[in-house]
Amino acid sequence: MNNYFMTNTFLGCSCDFDKADCIIFGAPFDGTTTFRPGTRFAPQTMRTESVGLETYSPYFDKDSGDYKICDAGDLDLPFGSTESALDMIEAMASEVFSSGKKPLVVGGEHLISLPVIKEAYKKYNDLCIIHFDAHTDLRDEYLGQKLSHSSVLRRVWDLTGDGRIFQFGIRSGTREEFYWANEGHTFLNKFNFNGLDKAVQEIGSRNVYLTLDLDVLDPSLMSGTGTTEAGGVSFNELINALKTISALNIIGADIVELSPHYDHSGVSTAVACKVLREIIFTMMK
Repeated sequence: MNNYFMTNTFLGCSCDFDKADCIIFGAPFDGTTTFRPGTRFAPQTMRTESVGLETYSPYFDKDSGDYKICDAGDLDLPFGSTESALDMIEAMASEVFSSGKKPLVVGGEHLISLPVIKEAYKKYNDLCIIHFDAHTDLRDEYLGQKLSHSSVLRRVWDLTGDGRIFQFGIRSGTREEFYWANEGHTFLNKFNFNGLDKAVQEIGSRNVYLTLDLDVLDPSLMSGTGTTEAGGVSFNELINALKTISALNIIGADIVELSPHYDHSGVSTAVACKVLREIIFTMMK
């Protein structure tokens, strides 16, 4: 057991920022959560719990010790101002991209993806989005608010337009969201990862950002999240999906919506840590 790492970094990823190829940073924000809050506690909880996780992945046959990865810690985000928090996340993402590195952001709620994707799109105008989630996140607004974790992929579409967003595992949303997606605005696959191979072929050599909402997993594995949805994918199905997209040029990623305190057993956090480890290997060539 690799129990020697510092618990204030995820999986002992303590490379200097300047020397690193991948920068992990936490975005502990849950200011627009529409049901059960608590995702702001996820980044630090995952760092602490990662002491029980090996650096080696038998799924990818890779070890995090073979890569230059910096855990830069959490942003100190303000309470009560969504716009200010998003601006700070965007500034950090800009620093990472401008330094020629890949960001891996630990949320926090799903809205934290938007500022990172904004910066990714500035650098890579061919950008495509791979979205694993239980929810469509395609509302144009929620209770009059355009900036919401319920509308984050709609705001991403505002940037990229049609044909750039590929959604999998989706099993919850309004009728209008599903119909809007099916008009050709996004590729939306309900319930599972069917069609992922085809999406990888369609994306080809274009640059990709991965956003992974942990509630894509079934609640039997991931009860520690704000909006659980029955009928999710299994852990092995998710790992196989990550292996499938690892062929793509993934320039950034995030993992969001763990609310650790809703699962007192710690299982959800343990699962989230392992998924985060596998995302590292999905990104790193």
